[in-house]
Amino acid sequence: MRVLVWIVLAAFLNATVAAAAATPVAGPPPLPPIPLTTDLPSAIDSQLPALGSAASVALPQSEQYQIGYAMMLQMRAQHQLVDDPEVEEYMNSIGKRLAAQSDKGAAGFHYFCVDTPVVNSFAAPGNFVFINSGLILFTRTESELAAVMAHETAHETQNHIARKVLNAHKASIESIAAMLGSILLGAIGGSGQAIEGGIVASQGLAAQEQIDYSRGVEEEADRVGIEYLAAAGFDPEAMADIFQRLMRLEGIQDSWVPAVLIGHPITVDRIAQARARAAQFPPAPDTSSPDYYIIKARVRVLTARSSDNLVRYYANRLARGKRSLGDEYGYALALLHADHAHRAAKHFATLLAAHPDLHLLYVALGQAQAQAGEMRQALATFAEAKRLFPLNVPVIVRYAQTLMLDHQDAAAHRMLLDLFNLVNPSQNEIELTARAASAAGDLGDAYYYMGEYQLRQGNLPLAIKQYQIALTMPHLNYVQRQRISARLKEVKDYLMRYRARHSS
Repeated sequence: MRVLVWIVLAAFLNATVAAAAATPVAGPPPLPPIPLTTDLPSAIDSQLPALGSAASVALPQSEQYQIGYAMMLQMRAQHQLVDDPEVEEYMNSIGKRLAAQSDKGAAGFHYFCVDTPVVNSFAAPGNFVFINSGLILFTRTESELAAVMAHETAHETQNHIARKVLNAHKASIESIAAMLGSILLGAIGGSGQAIEGGIVASQGLAAQEQIDYSRGVEEEADRVGIEYLAAAGFDPEAMADIFQRLMRLEGIQDSWVPAVLIGHPITVDRIAQARARAAQFPPAPDTSSPDYYIIKARVRVLTARSSDNLVRYYANRLARGKRSLGDEYGYALALLHADHAHRAAKHFATLLAAHPDLHLLYVALGQAQAQAGEMRQALATFAEAKRLFPLNVPVIVRYAQTLMLDHQDAAAHRMLLDLFNLVNPSQNEIELTARAASAAGDLGDAYYYMGEYQLRQGNLPLAIKQYQIALTMPHLNYVQRQRISARLKEVKDYLMRYRARHSS
């Protein structure tokens, strides 16, 4: 919860993303991937600040987005994110419900689940929030999960990252480079307080000054986060509840960390302050949604290293009378991942009969039926789900995937286009649309969407090549040709301006 990723990630991320995504092109020397400020290149008109200079102190939102986006790309390239439509939809529904309570509003916030058992979370520049799978499994209620997300959202809305840079702007490039490894290791796989201690030590700055500042921003994130939590209808007491449980956990894990290097621990005082703030709001007993228990079980299964072990884990729980929705769903999903699709489908069908209003159960049943070879039943399940939840992204994505398995590629392509004309797709969903278009024989759209995929990757030269190939495809209609031509010009113009700025 306490790894606040600094602006200094920019240099490291540009280098690592460049190594992963750069594609040789003729002409000028290749550039690192172009950082995006939005999904459209027309909005990318600012370059990253020079680290260590006065420009790094004033941190516009567009530049914060560039760094956060680059960080997300780096983590995705290293398979550190849980790329699952169901998990992503749930995380963003909770996160944006919280962010909507702020002056910024929910637009522009992005929430991700990180595949690591470490109980931690962190905010990155540009309204990017990352919650470790270990922390999701550690929570006991939806309000506890929302409390963590509210805290990290408050780091973003209060602009703590830019303020952190202002506080530490005298750090040299060498000391900045020394702490980069600690930041990323701490965010993904290390102890939060221990890594923060490493950051402070590696800077060579006044340790106590940094500790006091960190405590200040953490207290502000607690205060503002509780306001978001209560306004969004969650239990405001949940922040103190999870802090108390985290304090016990950290007492076991981080007892060896020197006190002077612990930037902002969870203390009795901090818990007391959280309870006092929560008492200012009307009580709201936790009413965790069914989706919370389903997603928690889903995260457990998706991040597990052995499906067979999970089948035994859930079977033992059910045998002991633990028959909550999460346990029942987890057992069926574990069966599905262990290639027992027929058994999983029967279990999901029973669950759906008891909970006919849960779209996640329709999706799971349809997938199980398809994997069991019951394609007609699977398509009927998805058709009913689409009727009930016409703009739900997991429903449409899984339906399209099943149509493609049934060789109905044109129908899948049309369905994805209809959805993504109204809903902004993720990178994986753009790639799925490209594959559906290719399988349906619409090569113009296939190359266009691969161009969009490369654009999201920050690889503008390769995106341009994809658009150029798309324009050579036969049977393009007028609308397709105009759209691809406009996009090609937009990206080429931006790339030309970018190269001109960096020619020296």
